[in-house]
Amino acid sequence: MSGSPLRLPLFPLGGAILFPRSHLPLHIFEPRYRKMVEDAVAGGGLIGMIQPRAAPDDGLGNPELYRVGCIGEIVGMEELADGRYNLVLQGTTRFRLVAEADVGTPYRQADVIPGDDAESEPDALPSVLRAAVEQEARLLGDAMGLMVDWEAVERLDDEMLVNAIAQVAPFDGGAKQALLEEDALTGRAELLIQLMQFLRMAQGGGDVSPRMQ
Repeated sequence: MSGSPLRLPLFPLGGAILFPRSHLPLHIFEPRYRKMVEDAVAGGGLIGMIQPRAAPDDGLGNPELYRVGCIGEIVGMEELADGRYNLVLQGTTRFRLVAEADVGTPYRQADVIPGDDAESEPDALPSVLRAAVEQEARLLGDAMGLMVDWEAVERLDDEMLVNAIAQVAPFDGGAKQALLEEDALTGRAELLIQLMQFLRMAQGGGDVSPRMQ
């Protein structure tokens, strides 16, 4: 990541990741993050999604953050009668956190270095790897008793398939962060398969299935 520094409002949310060209719905109810949304809308409409490393133990609500997140552009917003917001963010590019800024807002802000994800789309997955992702997703869904529209899943392009599973699967924060930080789509797909297998075994879904040849 080598772009020019950019100051962003940060929304630290454990277990939630956003990828470039993906969408993330959010429900905003805390007063400090309502203010964040208002300021973002008045500015460039951008929010930095980033995960905390752990729950805060200092009582201040400011846990240590991972160093890589994703810039989200507000592409949908509904303001509710009580002041809460429903948002839809569209990922633009990942970023690396440089330093937090002490600017007196109730929410956290930081200077970040944006990446170059927006400049090009990843190559398509090899067909065998694509099939393996779909196969393991089906096995995991069965193990967890999920109702999934698999015909709709099959229509997703490779990037959308991998990133959608990475966003919604109940992996822990560290696993989700590893998926976010994986640059190549093929590498992310390989890691995703491994994580789904481990999760399936934890759910009692049988042994690791052999990779498709």
